[in-house]
Amino acid sequence: MVNTISHIGIGLLLAYALGLKGRKRLGLVLLSIIPDLDYFSYSLFTLISGSVSHEARNQLFYLLGHREFTHSVFFAFIIALLIWLKTKDRAFTFGGFQAVFLHILLDYTTIAKMRPFYPFSTNESALRAIYPFDPVINILPLLPVFIVAAEYLKNRGKWSLEIKDRWKIKSTGRWPFEGKDSWSIKNRDILNRKLSGLNKLNGLKGFHGFVNRNEGKFYASFIIILLVWTTVFPVAKVFLTDCISRAEGTEISYNDTYPISIGKFLAAYSYDDARYKLLEVSYWSGVEKSFYVEKVNVKGDVPDASAYAERAGKLYSNSVPQAIDYPVYSISEKDGAVTVILSDARNPYVKKWPYFDTVYRFVFDRESGEYEVYESHYGRTEKKLENNYFE
Repeated sequence: MVNTISHIGIGLLLAYALGLKGRKRLGLVLLSIIPDLDYFSYSLFTLISGSVSHEARNQLFYLLGHREFTHSVFFAFIIALLIWLKTKDRAFTFGGFQAVFLHILLDYTTIAKMRPFYPFSTNESALRAIYPFDPVINILPLLPVFIVAAEYLKNRGKWSLEIKDRWKIKSTGRWPFEGKDSWSIKNRDILNRKLSGLNKLNGLKGFHGFVNRNEGKFYASFIIILLVWTTVFPVAKVFLTDCISRAEGTEISYNDTYPISIGKFLAAYSYDDARYKLLEVSYWSGVEKSFYVEKVNVKGDVPDASAYAERAGKLYSNSVPQAIDYPVYSISEKDGAVTVILSDARNPYVKKWPYFDTVYRFVFDRESGEYEVYESHYGRTEKKLENNYFE
């Protein structure tokens, strides 16, 4: 899936396409991963978030959280402005903006919700139009990384060997080599394998030379392919969700329709007061599967279960991030404590896809009304949340 190496590759693509060299090329590579510095800021957020008010916690999350402020268009413009003020270099400034913007765009089209228009809007959204393991957006950015590796080998002299100078070979008779009289058949086979390896390196050298002769156009064409790819699929998804909406007689959320493989998505909507309807859809077959999920599941005798589900829902609605789109409540009671487990209707499918894995467990004391909340993710240890997470 799209990762740090992919983003580095895009930074290199831009640097080569713009003809940047030396420190500017390295600078563009670093700029291509600068949005992910929020991994460090998020660590700071986790340290201080429990000691501030609920409102302050939310604002700090918008600024320091992963895929928050540093994944906004406003952040990309700030970086471009700082580069321009420092360098007055138009090409480098343009490249810096593109490096940050393309990082944001790739994340926005493939994975988690973001706030791309923060601070002007705190609304979350995501295109989610391209499968995270799509071969084009995963393989294409690796090409410049390969070219850099090839340059490294070249600079170390790996391709400077000349066969005719290093290997004294005759087509018939004995195989003299550096004063030795004869070679066995086994040694000839070893030599042939070495020669084959050198020929392959010479082939790589030829490819590298072709790239150098057409550097600007070569890399620019790959950037164009990426831009087209990240434009066509979001548009195609618009038509798909519209088609499914008309077939189901209701509006299917574009934002909450997730890619589950190349060309296939998982969609959902509220079918009635008691159930959600989930749909597996594709570009070529429309609706392929459909199934229903109960919104509320009560275990045992909990007469006021709906009231506790409503309370848990209200508490959750005040929190950030909002990881659950279609809330499902499982309610039970034991020894005067009412437990409400809040998850997404699509949670059972998390084993296959990296979505819908957040689960909250609210434990309400029936007598005092106080509560505790625990959060878990698929395959991870449950952790207790501070009360300022919700109010």
